[in-house]
Amino acid sequence: MPSHATPGQAQSASAALPDGPIALKEPNDAFYATWCLLESVTDPEIPVVNLREMGILRAVRQTATGLEVVITPTYSGCPAMSQMQDDVVNALAKAGVAARVLIQIAPAWSTDWMTPEAREKLRAYGIAPPHPSGCGTPVTHVIQFAAKNTAGANELTVACPQCGSHNTTETSHFGSTACKALYRCLNCLEPFDYFKPY
Repeated sequence: MPSHATPGQAQSASAALPDGPIALKEPNDAFYATWCLLESVTDPEIPVVNLREMGILRAVRQTATGLEVVITPTYSGCPAMSQMQDDVVNALAKAGVAARVLIQIAPAWSTDWMTPEAREKLRAYGIAPPHPSGCGTPVTHVIQFAAKNTAGANELTVACPQCGSHNTTETSHFGSTACKALYRCLNCLEPFDYFKPY
């Protein structure tokens, strides 16, 4: 059974979320047992990584109305969010823990929030992990413009998760999901997804 903060320790729903990857919690964390239960909740589209490793699970906190779990979608139109929300509620309910799941879209999710373990699990699963985006670091600008991509200029090199070759090419900007691009290795000829950096 998770330990809960006392009512005097209740956090407001607008409390700042952590920036960057979230490490495994230590036993002295007030919500350690809850975090442990949530380690079993995986991304429905990539079942080898859990929500914490992906950077989707952002906080577990006590509010005036009860226990709250905060998740952030990988992008605002992610079709898997309702499934993730249900999976979080069900994982906790099996242990007798009632919680509300809050889907918070700001700050926007970044691939920089993925843990190193998630990146390795993606690679082992056959998905090239994203390059660092720089979006997960504090910035003073609200709007970031993408540089215009001119033919052959600053082309992204993506390593094949099967053979490690950098001799790869993008075949479609969208892969099995909108957050991935489809690539092909020109050495081993295997197609693979590349998780696009955000």
